[in-house]
Amino acid sequence: MGRSLGEAVKAGVDPNKALDVINAGTGRNSASSDKFPRCVLPRKFDQGFSAALAYKDLRLCIDEADALGVPMIVGSAVREMVALTNAVVGPDADITEVVKVCEELARVEVRG
Repeated sequence: MGRSLGEAVKAGVDPNKALDVINAGTGRNSASSDKFPRCVLPRKFDQGFSAALAYKDLRLCIDEADALGVPMIVGSAVREMVALTNAVVGPDADITEVVKVCEELARVEVRG
């Protein structure tokens, strides 16, 4: 979500309009309808859940899936993005600050 929105912003699309499009279709989710408008676009980053705790939960989930022989391809990618957030922004970072890693990769700031 953060990376695709960053790419839209880099292409000159207003982030609020991009979210309107995402939320009008099947891409709507809690990040696009709540976290981005409330925490990311105004640069508040105050969802209230740390990147370190998110990483722990993702790790436990993926470890259990591995033990059961269930592939978690997307979950593993999310775990890696949260691991990067912990490394780049810090483990005390709010989980919404994962967008900062996406912004750095795209060399753009998502602000509304």
